[in-house]
Amino acid sequence: MSVLQPDQFLTSVLAIDLDELMAKGYDAILIDLDNTVLPRLTDVVPPEIVAWVEQTKARGFTFCMTSNNWHERCHRAAAQLDIPLICKAMKPCPIAFWLACRRHGLKRKTTMVVGDQLFTDVLGARLGGFKVIMVKPLAEYDLPHTLFLRKFERFFIGGLEPLR
Repeated sequence: MSVLQPDQFLTSVLAIDLDELMAKGYDAILIDLDNTVLPRLTDVVPPEIVAWVEQTKARGFTFCMTSNNWHERCHRAAAQLDIPLICKAMKPCPIAFWLACRRHGLKRKTTMVVGDQLFTDVLGARLGGFKVIMVKPLAEYDLPHTLFLRKFERFFIGGLEPLR
């Protein structure tokens, strides 16, 4: 499998089949922040995503947020979701993923990475030895360098469309 190919490409985190993850032995999720759970230009996690995180935790999943962001908004979002945070993750470098596992007693083989970017979340997960779900970004707006990289994403993803 290519380092630039997600295991699944979904419309949002809400489309993740938790029964399927559990059946495959996953018990932890390392989740991205910007445009995965928190749309750009907002500081409030949408209520449906807050509910999804709460339901997912209630089913026994452990979370850790891994974000390249370091601003106050990432700390507020992690607090709103009541999940630990590793900011300044430097993705695609996989160190933050390994650190999250070490800090929280997670196993790489039972931890799923979830994010919206091919060249940070997917590549970082692959380099770190993780399975990864890529989700469609919550908002069209993003930072200029991210929008630039999204043009290359389309080349590598080709005609792949998000499921569900």
